Amino acid sequence: MNKYSSVAKLYGYFLMAVLAICLVFAGSAPAMAEPVPLSVYGRLPGFERAAISPSGDHVAILGTLDGERQVLVLDAAGKLVSKVPVGPVKVRSVDWAGDSAVLIYFSKTTALSVDFTADRAELFSTIVMPMDGSNLWMVFAGERAITGGVQGFYGLVQRDGRWFGYFSAITMDRTVLVNEYRFASGNPDLYEVDLASHKVRLVARRPDGEDLNRRWLLDETGAIAATLDYNRKSGGWRIYVRGGKELASGTNLDGQIGLVGFTPDGSSLIYTVRDAKAQHDDWFTVPLAGGERQPYLTDVAFQSSLMDAGHHMIGYVNDLAEGKAHLFNPRHQRTYAAIQKAFPGERVTLADFNQAFSRLIVTTEGSGDPIGWWQVDIPTGDAKPLGRSYVVPSEEVAPFQMVSYKAADGLAMEGVLTLPPGRPAKNLPAIMLPHGGPSSHDSPGFDWIAQAFASRGYAVFQPNFRGSDGYGADFELAGHGEWGRKMQSDISDGLGELVRQGVVDPKRVCIVGASYGGYAALAGVTLQQGIYRCAVAVAGISDLGRMVNGDITESGDDPLIVRVLHDEVGRGRDLNAVSPLRFVDRVSVPVMLIHGKDDTVVKFAQSSTMVTALGKAGKQVEFVTLPGEDHWLSSSDTRQKMLESAVGFVAKNNPP
Repeated sequence: MNKYSSVAKLYGYFLMAVLAICLVFAGSAPAMAEPVPLSVYGRLPGFERAAISPSGDHVAILGTLDGERQVLVLDAAGKLVSKVPVGPVKVRSVDWAGDSAVLIYFSKTTALSVDFTADRAELFSTIVMPMDGSNLWMVFAGERAITGGVQGFYGLVQRDGRWFGYFSAITMDRTVLVNEYRFASGNPDLYEVDLASHKVRLVARRPDGEDLNRRWLLDETGAIAATLDYNRKSGGWRIYVRGGKELASGTNLDGQIGLVGFTPDGSSLIYTVRDAKAQHDDWFTVPLAGGERQPYLTDVAFQSSLMDAGHHMIGYVNDLAEGKAHLFNPRHQRTYAAIQKAFPGERVTLADFNQAFSRLIVTTEGSGDPIGWWQVDIPTGDAKPLGRSYVVPSEEVAPFQMVSYKAADGLAMEGVLTLPPGRPAKNLPAIMLPHGGPSSHDSPGFDWIAQAFASRGYAVFQPNFRGSDGYGADFELAGHGEWGRKMQSDISDGLGELVRQGVVDPKRVCIVGASYGGYAALAGVTLQQGIYRCAVAVAGISDLGRMVNGDITESGDDPLIVRVLHDEVGRGRDLNAVSPLRFVDRVSVPVMLIHGKDDTVVKFAQSSTMVTALGKAGKQVEFVTLPGEDHWLSSSDTRQKMLESAVGFVAKNNPP
């Protein structure tokens, strides 16, 4: 009996699943094959994420193997060395502490006591998976004085052969009664956690006063190299080093100030500040020893920075929807460019890399590729397939492309067009699928919702309307105060371009969206009329005034939250004028609302109230409740229920 490596087994699992689907199709009528089941798109990806250890000798994979969702650890030869089932745990990321342990970050929707302004919150925790075979354990477990799980992660450091993790957490104050604690502040302290002994050591205290936020930047030894204090009330901020020596200071009312890391040589600090008036992000360096700040990479638009384990910036991802990496080290950049050439016509994303940048994990998306995961070994030139995210046969992967267009006021923008496989791009029924955020963006790639609708014969367009990120601060800030106005017409302007090109039949279009996209879906059939045949809003916002007031109340009237909400949604505006709830009488098409009961971002009442109003107005409305689901559709069962409900509703009211 041959023994296959775990990599081959994992990849084989996906190949066999694809083969099984193809075999089912083989028994169908020859004229029209059955589409891929919606469950294939709806359930969590079979391959969700991967991380490579600093040495490059181990890879941790979160995926489904033999029908069970688990974290698998493979060695350099692809041999399975460890695994742990995770089931329905909402894993948010996976990281390595050397080659000695895997850190699994996850969140859980948790009910809060009456002492809090919110009734529930999404709390984050960290599971440590040791590679020596010892039991899994949770950071801060058993620490009675620490509550609320992990508030922030500040890196990993190896010292004297041991690994330490740095996490922030809320500390309760001990009362005069023995072993009794009370909640004192929502600001976290910084702790060092010994990942071998589990011992916890306080590193830095939270600031005095609830109006102050504090963040830290640690060096390679775990020492605090710089501290950022931000006053949420006044907007004042200052960056200082040990001993209190100030490096930089200023005022930013929107809280758009952040510590990025160190320059490649480690001599200077990098920080970023958003200039809302000039509508751009400014990046600066300032020597850790003190001195004048200097502009940094002034001609570059950033989407994100690439950092090594010591918090040195080694490159960046450009601030465009294409998201290409740019490495400062010429050898690393040549390596990345060579990998891109090795996958012609594919969108290549750098998912992770080892410390030497000799072994990398990349993902590929393109024609016939339902997100492939690869381990690239630079010295040997090998690219080993790790797996695929979705078990969709290559010929059933819907092609996608970027489409450029202009809004009514001339602002240039673009969106992702996904087309039904095997059909000419002419006079198609369509789905407008605006993203959430709204400060987010859609990139050309395998989107599970877009692919599902395309598999049923629809063209799907995901417009990056003003207010989207990924195109610079000016484009993002152009959306402030434009909810229900230009942000909304940007979506229908994108539809107009597709109609002009002859791709879409204007009489057969529905609008579907989640979160802000759900708001846009509802606005598309209330604030706008005569464009869409139906609308599906997933966790959508129907009442902007209620959303703003609720967020402010839950924040404890936080002045920063007040300013940000007023700037983004609109200051001095009548929010009723752009709230779909106030215009249910204008609805003339069927509407479906879908909402998770455990949503802590957009309250469930935003949908239930809209459903009641539509019903009282005699409108066609359907309501799908997702028990136990959060805002991000983190569960396979409820994701599938959402997708099957939405696709079924659209197919009934806008047949493909």
